[in-house]
Amino acid sequence: MLNERTLSIIKPDAILKGHRDIICSKIEKAGLRITNKKELLLSKSQAEGFYAEHKDRPFFKALIEFMTSGPVQVQILDGEDAIFKYRELMGSTNPKEAEKGTLREEFAESIDANAVHGSDSKESAMREIDYFFPRSN
Repeated sequence: MLNERTLSIIKPDAILKGHRDIICSKIEKAGLRITNKKELLLSKSQAEGFYAEHKDRPFFKALIEFMTSGPVQVQILDGEDAIFKYRELMGSTNPKEAEKGTLREEFAESIDANAVHGSDSKESAMREIDYFFPRSN
């Protein structure tokens, strides 16, 4: 088992509905530690920079509008197999396909407003953590 770090974002839909604390509690119950966190209201340029890899995709504009529509909480999670463990806890991107008990099944409204984000690889985790917490790597 490998101790690793990953980035988690609690998205505007979940924050505005008051789900932040229960999502954090579920993360910790899954064996992950929240080692750093901050609430932000992303600017358009911050959101575009973070999601730059999707800039040519048809959903990019809507994604940026959604991610700048309200506050988000960005946080670093630490634990054994943190990337895999958190992605499993999040569930499928589409909440209608997410397994029972996952964060997206429980808190997401749609494939677009899907409550949480998590890094999908070690490389993404390092890049994403550095994006929001520049001196944490």
